[in-house]
Amino acid sequence: MESSDVDLDLQRSVHAVLRELSAQAPALPSNQGMWRWSLHKKVERDPGKSPALVRILLRELEKAESEDARHVIIPLLHTLMYVLTKATGITEELHRRTYAFCTRLLTLPAPYCTVALDCAIRLKTETAVPGTLYQRLVIAEQNLTSELYPYRERVFLFVDPELVSPSVCSALLLEIEAAQGQQTPEACMRHVVSHTLQAALGEACEAGVLQRKLQTSSRRALERYFHAVVAAVEQMASEPSPSREGHLQRLEEIYCSLLGPAAAARGRCGGDPPQDQLPGTSLPSPLITFHLWTNEEQLWKELVLFLRPRSQLRLSADLEALDLQGLLPDRELARASMLSTDSGIERDLPWGADEPPTPGSPEVERARLQRKGGIKKRVWPPDILMPGSWDGPPGLHRRTGRPSGDGELLPGVSRLHTARVLVLGDDRMLGRLARAYHSLRKRETQKFCLTPRLSLQLYYIPVLAPEKPTASRHSELGELAAFLGRADPWYESIVNTLCPAIHKLAEMPLSLDTSQTVDPFILDAITYYVRMGTQPIYFQIYAVKIFFSDLNQDPAEDIFLTELQVKIQDSKLARDSLSPRRRGVAEGPGAELSVCYQKALLSHRTREVTVSLRATGLVLKALPAGATEVSGPTHCPPTAAPETDHTCLNISVTEVVKTSNLAGRSFSTVTNTFRSANVQIQSQDQRLLTLLLDKDSCRAYRDVARFEVAPCPEPCSGAQKSKVLGLSSHQEEMERTKAKARPLLMPINTFSGIVQ
Repeated sequence: MESSDVDLDLQRSVHAVLRELSAQAPALPSNQGMWRWSLHKKVERDPGKSPALVRILLRELEKAESEDARHVIIPLLHTLMYVLTKATGITEELHRRTYAFCTRLLTLPAPYCTVALDCAIRLKTETAVPGTLYQRLVIAEQNLTSELYPYRERVFLFVDPELVSPSVCSALLLEIEAAQGQQTPEACMRHVVSHTLQAALGEACEAGVLQRKLQTSSRRALERYFHAVVAAVEQMASEPSPSREGHLQRLEEIYCSLLGPAAAARGRCGGDPPQDQLPGTSLPSPLITFHLWTNEEQLWKELVLFLRPRSQLRLSADLEALDLQGLLPDRELARASMLSTDSGIERDLPWGADEPPTPGSPEVERARLQRKGGIKKRVWPPDILMPGSWDGPPGLHRRTGRPSGDGELLPGVSRLHTARVLVLGDDRMLGRLARAYHSLRKRETQKFCLTPRLSLQLYYIPVLAPEKPTASRHSELGELAAFLGRADPWYESIVNTLCPAIHKLAEMPLSLDTSQTVDPFILDAITYYVRMGTQPIYFQIYAVKIFFSDLNQDPAEDIFLTELQVKIQDSKLARDSLSPRRRGVAEGPGAELSVCYQKALLSHRTREVTVSLRATGLVLKALPAGATEVSGPTHCPPTAAPETDHTCLNISVTEVVKTSNLAGRSFSTVTNTFRSANVQIQSQDQRLLTLLLDKDSCRAYRDVARFEVAPCPEPCSGAQKSKVLGLSSHQEEMERTKAKARPLLMPINTFSGIVQ
């Protein structure tokens, strides 16, 4: 295919991606999410098209900048960066043009400047040291051993079998296993060596000969070349002003040692390029572990097991001093210790100071066996606070080489691991994830097992049941996915369109012919999401305190993320026990409720309102109702101060209105909506309530007389509690009040965050 035909074909594919983002000309439902995948597949099968695609994408980005078409900037920029990560043969001029474009975007508001800054930092390193992005990505995702780049990543895929059908679980598991079956450490090391040398040497590298040589190399020789290439790249990337010429010279020496000086001489002399000049060097999919969700403790246990192997840890002396590796598999991984009765004074020993016992004597053996180890008390530095978010430092979990900055909890201690937790399901699954996240954060306040060395990233792919006659129920369970799609159009195009594709995959019969090459569309889409989805949207978690009608039953505490539904129980016992005089009070539907709430005002002044009304039910929603409220008050950035936080619930009350006329009494219902961050609701008569959290029937509470809802506070760490010691009672109370006012927000990663 000629160059002009290649450009036209790629141009049509790029325009198809742009049309999918346009509300005026949406793509067909069967093609949604396919255009971006097919575009990347074209350059994956023919890497020689990569420079042409980079030029086309860059031209479209510059056009969008001049026309102020901001809705396509972030999708095109992510597509361009994904191509640059995998491509070879990209000229320095194209890298510099892309870098200059990203620096111009820094003048735009968030999230455009945020995404552009991340891309600009990565491009600066890639321009000076070609192949850095690919190498770091493969090393981290495949857990390859490297002293110079010790970062590790893993994708934890959680599926709740109660919410997702067994056929879907089996189809996903088979696709993951099929794709990762050939991703051995040796194959990944060959990919790194081949791609780095091709990216740096360009046309001087005989790619086909190089790959055949690597295929026939022994494991020991392959490891030697792998570590040599990684050392050359990382040492050059760590320099303040890396020299591209010096980097090329070092890699040329490795290339000569691999193929011999004759091959390098042919490249320098500009000989005829071989026919197999640019064979494809694939980018392996990340290491994905498949888990069936059983309980909320499973997330914490899997993360601890991810960090447990000491052979994979490269920790500093400060972290070793904290003894964070002393993890036990049971008893909540708490360190067991015994109180020492030894004072440490020499005269208190069983023998006298003037007559030391002889070695091996019974006294020495008895003392050695009976002496207990003392309690190892952990002393935290006074300025160590519980981090407000588990977003790791950008230089670590985004592989940009950015300085760690405030990402270090202790001097010299950085997060070397990134856990990307991906959940599939509906709003009920997110409610269960929120409980696990809250439990994990609360556990971390007691012992910093994960926080100092783990960056936790949360991802969500909606997998709803196929639409049946109850289509309304289908839409109700996908409210959070719909919100994410309105907030981020690229999320809507890439992630929300996976639901029908996943069900279609599950319905396909299993292929017994293992020789066929199948392009795993769903796995590729998941991989693209977890790699490029680096911008979180923060969701407020709400705490519920529930009081039951039985006074002997202790109050229950729980949390919810999306919705709390209140239903009125039909209590025949309550109606029969009423006296004839009071029987008329209970007539009619619903129950008398007392609602006390703080009204949400733009002035942030506290205004408490108490009303009594008869209602048949209430719904407390934490998500905005429509597209006009995408940037609404429930999703503020984690840096927002409590006094400027507009966090509030949308409370809908189905109120009963009684009217009297000549025909008698009649009842009608009307829905009233108001906003509040805190609310207390109590039943005034003997009609009890049923609470349903996050639309989950497994999280229902019956026989409720009263409940309170408020934003869930960030768990307070031991360091924060010890910090208030030594202050006056007034100052201590102020410090604790200030600490409690900080809300707990759960981040879910998208491609751009909330696009205004």
